[in-house]
Amino acid sequence: MRLKIILFFLSCQTAVYAQNFKFPALPNQGKSLSDFIPKNWKILDSVSGDLNQDQVKDMAFILEYHQQIRESRAYGDNTTELITEIQKPRILAIYFKTKQGYQLAAQNNNFILRSEEGGAMGDPLRPMGIDKNQLSLSFQGGGEWRWKLKYTFGYQQKNWTLEKASNYYYNANSGELTDKQYDFVNQKMMVTTGLGKQSKAPNETITHDFKVKSLRTFESFKKPWTWEINPDEFL
Repeated sequence: MRLKIILFFLSCQTAVYAQNFKFPALPNQGKSLSDFIPKNWKILDSVSGDLNQDQVKDMAFILEYHQQIRESRAYGDNTTELITEIQKPRILAIYFKTKQGYQLAAQNNNFILRSEEGGAMGDPLRPMGIDKNQLSLSFQGGGEWRWKLKYTFGYQQKNWTLEKASNYYYNANSGELTDKQYDFVNQKMMVTTGLGKQSKAPNETITHDFKVKSLRTFESFKKPWTWEINPDEFL
């Protein structure tokens, strides 16, 4: 009985501590990756490559907090549909390489999906990538219906702009699939539909113009699944 009481009070203290959680402000400058990891946070993924076209390797990494907290996350759009979940917060950090070391280029506390947001497939986070001065962020999840999301950001005019994206979803049993590829810079969209390998009929691909008023950034595109591109079509 005494052990149960002690465990109960420990859980209460953890819950109170979690309510006081605040995202840390990452260091503005440093020499190496270890200089940027706050106390009680760990590295989940990191990648290096040239992001600002200066021919030197910059770096991006994802941090995760050591315990779960109550966190309100947007679904459906950026403001009205908020769901409170118990999960470990994550941070995306981007640093540019300089002669003095590394300089903070972006800290984003919202865009990276948490470990509980992948459905039956578990943690949705997939490895990051840097290619042709662009940073790609990938996620995967679902159950019978599964989805794969990829977002490619470029550094333009001192801002991180969403330049390309893909939304691929398919049925694990029937093979039915839809693959949407978005090119926001050239304002083109390519849509492939079909039954995949379970059908002898070839998949059908249609390419058409895709107009956007302005390119999305980390600030205007809060997290995956919150941009309603067309009615009932979310990215």
